[in-house]
Amino acid sequence: MAQMNMKEAIRDAMRVELKNDPSVIVFGEDVGKVGGVFRATEGLQGEFGDTRVFDTPLAESAIGGLAVGLGIQGFRPVAEIQFVGFIYEAMDQMFIQAARMRYRSGGRYNSPIVFRTPFGGGVKAAELHTDSLEGLAIQTPGIKVIVPSNPYDAKGLLVSAIRDNDPVFFMEHLNLYHAFRDEVPEEAYTVPIGKAKVVREGKDITIIAYGLMVHTAMKAAEELEKTGVSAEVIDLRTLLPLDIDTIVASIQKTNRAIVVQEAQKTSGAAAEIIAQINEKAILHLEAPVLRCAGPDTVYPFAQVEDAWLPSTARIVKTANQVLQF
Repeated sequence: MAQMNMKEAIRDAMRVELKNDPSVIVFGEDVGKVGGVFRATEGLQGEFGDTRVFDTPLAESAIGGLAVGLGIQGFRPVAEIQFVGFIYEAMDQMFIQAARMRYRSGGRYNSPIVFRTPFGGGVKAAELHTDSLEGLAIQTPGIKVIVPSNPYDAKGLLVSAIRDNDPVFFMEHLNLYHAFRDEVPEEAYTVPIGKAKVVREGKDITIIAYGLMVHTAMKAAEELEKTGVSAEVIDLRTLLPLDIDTIVASIQKTNRAIVVQEAQKTSGAAAEIIAQINEKAILHLEAPVLRCAGPDTVYPFAQVEDAWLPSTARIVKTANQVLQF
């Protein structure tokens, strides 16, 4: 196995699928010779040529439209939206055209497209570069939403996404690109879409998180352990479809839960997760399920984003509110 950070694992997923399947193509703004703004596609054009890996105009609507057209013609596009705040220009193509293609064509066409995009705070990026917009995507039937938290999962989930016949919104946290290295197989492998992972066993409370917040939740669990609290941590990995079975199984053991998301509190993934917990596990709960999330404000400027983002201390405080209920 090789040691890879998350950016390298994502690049390697594209590399192995470009090699294995001639219908896979990669495109977006500056993804070719430059290798992407974060160099996630660096070297791929040189290895596979400019008909398989190529630059597009600075027009997200064109990127999305090209992906939809190529998808119904038998290609497997991997389209990069350079920053998550730019998806608004491509939402018609992503969430209406691609997501509804199979339904509206009576099963004649699929949209086997991966829309990759960086997101997330803590890196002091410019406005519109760091918002967490997964809440918009999970309201859309027909599209899958993946948010990996580590290099191994990132590669395996991206390979699964490229091979999937449905469109996938693949969100890559900026603060995880270079955060740490994992052992990652150099060959192709898959991590199943729609399957969460218990990354820390516990018996007193369940902490549900995804993306960078998994690591913040793990630090919070370590702090809680110092006070005698055993916290179980679940890495969702996929938000749509949601692995509610793993969540329910954990709550049946701990009887308490909180959900952590970086996005603003209202109408996000956490709200949907709590709703499903109430539908399927309410009789196992000994306290309300609380959210630890960003405030309901516009994402702040870099000078104050550290105070805006959910922290270890805020997760511990939220967990203690549930434990003391």
